[in-house]
Amino acid sequence: MAERMPTRSPVTSEIEISLPFEGFWLARNSPARRVPSHGSDLLGERYAIDFVGVDTRRRTADCRDWRTFLATEPAERFFAYGRPILAPAAGIVVEVHEGEVDHAGRRSQLALVPYAVGQAGRLRHGVGAVAGNYLIIALRDSGAFVALAHLRNGSTRVAAGDEVTAGQPVADCGNSGNSTQPHVHVQVMDSSDLSVARGVPVTFRRFREWPSRAQQFQIRESGLPGEGAVVEPLPPAGEATRL
Repeated sequence: MAERMPTRSPVTSEIEISLPFEGFWLARNSPARRVPSHGSDLLGERYAIDFVGVDTRRRTADCRDWRTFLATEPAERFFAYGRPILAPAAGIVVEVHEGEVDHAGRRSQLALVPYAVGQAGRLRHGVGAVAGNYLIIALRDSGAFVALAHLRNGSTRVAAGDEVTAGQPVADCGNSGNSTQPHVHVQVMDSSDLSVARGVPVTFRRFREWPSRAQQFQIRESGLPGEGAVVEPLPPAGEATRL
């Protein structure tokens, strides 16, 4: 069988997509703060951004006990775990990777130290050990690709070759791969092959944003959430919105 050659696109301009979820999510490792946003160009992460599910009080979980401070916690404890992840734009699914376990959550510094020490080892085990369960969509018209990572094992609702529309549920948020608590990692890139992909600048269409430590929100027709901001996607202008 002939080796599958990676597909690379000449795209270099900023790509606009929708936020891949509903409800309230906290922006972390945003390229609005620094580029490369994840500290490296490795695996096409130059303009990647993470979103952690929260409630209206900016909490990632509604429970704190001895495990929060001294040990690991069940992934199910976190609001993000199991929330639907949506296709951020129309396109064709070109890759789906599953089979990576969902880890326990880690908010404790005691639990985070050994996890941090093991990061290099996870990278040596391949893309799946870092990205966890993930899927890649070739975006229609732009020639770019979007990757959604750290998905819940067994939750993927699509397969390679499927056409998807913006807003279509494609998987659930999980805690697989290089993840300390359930979240979704989003990145746009110029190749469907994560081992050689280069990141492409990304912006998100129409959302409500509460900047870090701010009580008042702003509606942004297009933009990139600031570090520590809470965001909620909005429907197109003219359609009903929830306050």
